[in-house]
Amino acid sequence: MSTVSEARSVRERTTGDEPPDRSDRSLTLQLSERIKEMIYAGEVKPGERLNEVALAARMNVSRGPVREAIRILTGFGLVTPVLNRGVYVRELTVGEMVEISELRAVVFGFIAGMAAEQRSSKDVERLRSLIEQMDVAVEEAEGDGYYRLNLEFHAAVVALCGSKRAAGVYSGFVKELHLFRRQNFDNTGNMRKSQSEHRRIYEAIAAGSKADAAHEAEQHILAGCQRMLRDEGRTQGL
Repeated sequence: MSTVSEARSVRERTTGDEPPDRSDRSLTLQLSERIKEMIYAGEVKPGERLNEVALAARMNVSRGPVREAIRILTGFGLVTPVLNRGVYVRELTVGEMVEISELRAVVFGFIAGMAAEQRSSKDVERLRSLIEQMDVAVEEAEGDGYYRLNLEFHAAVVALCGSKRAAGVYSGFVKELHLFRRQNFDNTGNMRKSQSEHRRIYEAIAAGSKADAAHEAEQHILAGCQRMLRDEGRTQGL
């Protein structure tokens, strides 16, 4: 594992008393990505406690960098600290997922509409490039790559809207839904449907149509919620 080899060459702090140097920060980010991958892969289940000692042993590092990595994931919304008990992988009920998705749909519709008004030719080219890269990921059934590009596409649309408040609200919803959404893209059919929706959002923004962009963006989030509900039902044997 690359994390292990990198860890051996990095000076690790376990006290947290000194500000981390650049190499420490790099190691922490690597560890947070690895733990995040473990959560997405189901190696650590929702509701399960993150064991710092076990994680440190598995990755051949001390507990300090692991603790910092877990703090990053806390800010990401994937894990939740419980007083005097430790840190647990976030559990989100289906009802909470639906409520957050519906709120996210409204905000993303507003954001996409604003983006359509403010886009430049350079912005349109950036979105087109992401659409083309996602097309490739879909054809190759590359769920991890598609998910990363999906996040980039949404972030690019958000960046165009020009509203820091809307962007902040939207970011909070995205963090809460990461675990549900990542699993949704292990299904090639879901990726294809999601991608066709992304293309319609892109086309509306490129055309400068505020109403169409808002509508397509909102419907995209609601459709994604329905896909997650269907996948959750299959997982639970419903």
